Amino acid sequence: MNMLLRLLTSSLGKKFLMAVTGAGLFLFVIGHLLGNLQIFLGPEAVNRYGHFLQTTPEILWPARVGLLAFVIIHIWTSISLTLENRAARAARYDVKEVVAATLASRTMIWSGLIIVAFVAFHLAHYTLLIVHPEFRDLHDANGWHDIYRMMVLGFSNYWVSGFYVLGIGLLSIHLSHGASAMFQSLGLKNEAYTCAIDGFARVAAVIIFLGYISIPLAVLAGVVK
Repeated sequence: MNMLLRLLTSSLGKKFLMAVTGAGLFLFVIGHLLGNLQIFLGPEAVNRYGHFLQTTPEILWPARVGLLAFVIIHIWTSISLTLENRAARAARYDVKEVVAATLASRTMIWSGLIIVAFVAFHLAHYTLLIVHPEFRDLHDANGWHDIYRMMVLGFSNYWVSGFYVLGIGLLSIHLSHGASAMFQSLGLKNEAYTCAIDGFARVAAVIIFLGYISIPLAVLAGVVK
């Protein structure tokens, strides 16, 4: 047990944990997007999806607890590895060197922290209903919670939609580097597959960005109303 704990708290172990939790969160982002895009199928489709989640606590709560654990582990390993890398560079060099890196890789820690703030607001807005508690009283003809109406009302606010687009943009930048780094940390990336993996990460990030922002933009444009 102690050996396993030492392994997981080593630099190699932290990279592995960050990669595994990152993969889990990446899959959640895709699944959540597919669920949200049902708004384009009309009120009944997205409300049925929301009703299913709300009435299956045996699925919903384990998923929520698991996601929370993944987020905590991902943040802890990210910050810990960043501090270790900075300490190693400070000990190795007297003069700070500029290392060629992508914007995504240089801003991973900061974009990650802003994403956490965005997710917290998003949860308070649409899940915990703290921002708009009156959303609890929205129900459709089937008696289901009217997720469709809630999303339309929420995204009709330009500030909310703007912050949402910003948050999703940062998330996509984060994913464009994180998805590629994930394969490397798991030992699945080599010279033969580097271009393909990096290309996949960038394309996936763009698709995720366009998919998520299509919802508030459609609401603001009056396409979804």
